[in-house]
Amino acid sequence: MSEEQTIGPRSRVPRHPTYPKLRQEIAGVDVASLAREFGTPTFVYDGARIVERIEDLRAFDVVRYAQKACSNIAILDLCRRHGALVDATSAGELHRALAAGYEAAGHPPPIVYTADVFDAESLDMVIANGVHVNCGSPDMIDQYGRRVPGGEITLRLNPGFGHGHSRKTNTGGEQSKHGVWHEQLTEAVERARRYDLTVSGLHVHIGSGSDLEHLSGVCGALERLVHEAGESIGTISAGGGLPIPYREDEAYMDVEAYYALWDETRKRLERALGHRLTLEIEPGRYLTAESGYLVTEIRAVKTMGSNTFYLVDAGFNNLARPVLYGAYHPISIASTSGDGSDRSTREVIVGGALCESGDIFTQEEGGVVRAQTLLEAHVGDLLVIECAGAYGSVMGSNYNSKPMAAEVLVRDRTPYLVRSRQTLDQLISNETIPELG
Repeated sequence: MSEEQTIGPRSRVPRHPTYPKLRQEIAGVDVASLAREFGTPTFVYDGARIVERIEDLRAFDVVRYAQKACSNIAILDLCRRHGALVDATSAGELHRALAAGYEAAGHPPPIVYTADVFDAESLDMVIANGVHVNCGSPDMIDQYGRRVPGGEITLRLNPGFGHGHSRKTNTGGEQSKHGVWHEQLTEAVERARRYDLTVSGLHVHIGSGSDLEHLSGVCGALERLVHEAGESIGTISAGGGLPIPYREDEAYMDVEAYYALWDETRKRLERALGHRLTLEIEPGRYLTAESGYLVTEIRAVKTMGSNTFYLVDAGFNNLARPVLYGAYHPISIASTSGDGSDRSTREVIVGGALCESGDIFTQEEGGVVRAQTLLEAHVGDLLVIECAGAYGSVMGSNYNSKPMAAEVLVRDRTPYLVRSRQTLDQLISNETIPELG
């Protein structure tokens, strides 16, 4: 196999990624200068990488960004400007999409609300703005149909199986809360008819970080379900879950092969139904993960028995994936004294600033602490957690009353502050002390 593969109509990438031990720049901007200008911890996004990943998927009729991966409105605006439509799972995500310039309605729908429930605010907002709904439960059909009889919906289906890089990211099978159970499709279509709702599309998503073998299994499942749903289907969605390699021995997914599987499925269905079908894909992680870097400062170097710890000013309040899933992230060092090229490596455990034993960036699922091979570093050096652009800032919290990190988008070697660091006053701005006498 060659070292490079074509994975899209306009993009060539290496078969395997290369993650450096020493990183002095991000998207052409000096890491140390980013830290001086914006402070730490800060998320930095390489906008060009996001555009590249959208282009990888251009063969699909619709690339619909699952904004839960990284929902800063500057990222949404970038996706919109480069032709990606958007998915929303809450009133807040609807608000973000509208603020980023997406139209509420159109064909294909610029925004689709995909969820397993409506809360009252989301349902009101969907109806007020005419946003298309992708129903993930039978009760959603009733709740929408009572308010918008004669409308149009799509259905998110649980095909009875799932897969993901962690049990917690598996979105299919009978232990998952997601989607209308595949055996209830006929019942769901009949329920829609009670309100004169047209079921115009089907969507299946089995999990985040799945591999090509499991993702390709969705094709057969959806093909069978389209036949069951009937001739009203005009759109099929491959869902999301496209993986990215977090380790150098992991390969990039063959997106061309994945598209070919779906295109063959689409063509068979078109022949059977007698009309054209729109083929959507719904990437989240795939578009943004590699674009993101969490820049943090080393504040202590500690020896604990046989272990060396680098303790940084970020924590799982900024990046929760390691503590939630045991997720691996490549880590690099940016030297603030000399160019760092002469430094040796050592086995290091990277910990955060929180008063919490689980605040370790180098751990496996189940909380097993492990070491990672990093460059020798000192207090004041910068540590860069790579591939942090998906499920990073969006899962941030104020645990230990830590302010939310800043976010910076780099375009054409120019960094733009797209979210300012939360201040201490903002931490308590919506809290009050009652007058108890």
